[in-house]
Amino acid sequence: MAVSLEVLTEGLSKTLDGTDFEALGHKYEGKVRDCYTAHGKRYIIVTDRISAFDRVLGTLPYKGQVLNGLAAWWFEETKSIVPNHVVAVPDPNVMVGIECVPLPVEMVVRAYITGVTSTSIWTHYERGTRVFCGHELPDGLKKHQKLPDPILTPSTKADKGDHDVSVSRREILSMGRISAEDFDEAAAYAMALFAHGQRVCAERELILVDTKYEFGKTPDGKIVVIDEIHTPDSSRFWYADSYAERFEKGEDPQSFDKEYVRRWLASHGYRGEGRVPTIPDEVRVEASRRYIQACDQIRGTAFKPDTMDPLPRIARNLGLEAS
Repeated sequence: MAVSLEVLTEGLSKTLDGTDFEALGHKYEGKVRDCYTAHGKRYIIVTDRISAFDRVLGTLPYKGQVLNGLAAWWFEETKSIVPNHVVAVPDPNVMVGIECVPLPVEMVVRAYITGVTSTSIWTHYERGTRVFCGHELPDGLKKHQKLPDPILTPSTKADKGDHDVSVSRREILSMGRISAEDFDEAAAYAMALFAHGQRVCAERELILVDTKYEFGKTPDGKIVVIDEIHTPDSSRFWYADSYAERFEKGEDPQSFDKEYVRRWLASHGYRGEGRVPTIPDEVRVEASRRYIQACDQIRGTAFKPDTMDPLPRIARNLGLEAS
């Protein structure tokens, strides 16, 4: 492993859990990203916060650097397929993009029937649902089974603290939040990105199981992909070489995305409601190790963390004074 457990453990004491850079403009704090808007640009600072079940659970060492670096890699990899918002990456934790108006829907693409959250396709199926987001599902499917073809399962974008809701195309259009033209263009982009992501991951002996994409409109009205692409926060990855054997045995696939944290929480009785259990340091370090492993395997190069204190470094790289 390129990053030692010693370095990861030392990183626990200087994770980036939040920022306050007034000079960057108006701030919006998401579950993981602190976003600032000014002069037609959006400054996206990817913190080390980890979220699952639509809740912020704590921080992981160097997670923000991993996510930002991997997202930047994918944006460059896919820019000839789908236009994106990226302008620059001035710091390991920072991406600068064109300021866009986000579309009010997340485009979720799924190739397997899986998941442990209350909103997952497997949870609905296990309860007897056979039509999910407008897609008819056959009887007899097993957990983690591959679907005949990838399906688009859009999701409403919940306010902070609320849960996203999976809906069909017809349902989202009936809400009047988005036009059919914009929805269909974003949906086509999502399916093209997913198909490319599957091919790239297959070459790395990985399975891109499912993912979510966010899109926005530039000032000139062009739809572009924003936020992140195919990171362990937005996507589920399994190892291809062990999938078939583990599926036949009824075992969970080997994964290195944040499903590891979800499963730990579920094993301690937490599925999104009530008090969040405190995640032990050893689980935080292992989760970080898996994030780094994902980055290394997908990009084919070793992740090298910047171990400096993140706030003064970011301020310096953006030409600001730390506040």
